[in-house]
Amino acid sequence: MKSILITGASAGIGRATAEHFLAQGWRVGLLARNVPALKEIAAGQAGAEVLPCDVTDAAAVEAAVQGFAVKAGRLDVLFNNAGSFGTAAPIDALALTEWHAAVDVNLNGMFYAARAAFAVMRAQTPQGGRIINNGSVSAHTPRENAVSYTVTKHAITGLTKALSLDGRSLNIACGQIDIGNARTALLEELAAKTPDTPPPMMEVRHVAEAVYSMATLPLEANVQFMTLMATKMPYIGRG
Repeated sequence: MKSILITGASAGIGRATAEHFLAQGWRVGLLARNVPALKEIAAGQAGAEVLPCDVTDAAAVEAAVQGFAVKAGRLDVLFNNAGSFGTAAPIDALALTEWHAAVDVNLNGMFYAARAAFAVMRAQTPQGGRIINNGSVSAHTPRENAVSYTVTKHAITGLTKALSLDGRSLNIACGQIDIGNARTALLEELAAKTPDTPPPMMEVRHVAEAVYSMATLPLEANVQFMTLMATKMPYIGRG
């Protein structure tokens, strides 16, 4: 049975992806802080493993990743998904505590998970695995008043490139999915604030299906970057 560990698995994209992989018969590690939500996803699912964890706690992340790999037999895929949009504000109105909170989750948390997974994938037999980082269209083009989210998501692109390079000789592939406006509770909440001009959205299941397509490639093939966005969103370009 193939195994995947998903951070931020309790809601939104993480939850939709976890449910999709469980439906396909995978062993799924559900890592997040919201234990009741994780237990709800895992109910009746023999392949689900609840992993209560705060991604900003490096030691806890390492223990969760290693523990799941032991129980599953190996770690085939990490979907490095946990993230937070943070407070919408121009840079001079953004409290430093808000900046540090965004960096802790969106950058440090993803680094901790990738670091722990990379170590497991390097050591396991047969060697290798796949890391899929959740970027954002904000890794291409910023949203207004979203400096902390934009900066951290640009940083994830650098993480993806570095892991791809460092993992080549170890059979560890790394790719990134940049998502624009999947229909989650968070986006629905934002859309409710502008009911006359709601943002274009796509169903979150399309993201789960895209992650599955990346995860099921043989390790000799890799989707380095995928941009998946609602069709009616404005055009974005990379650099």
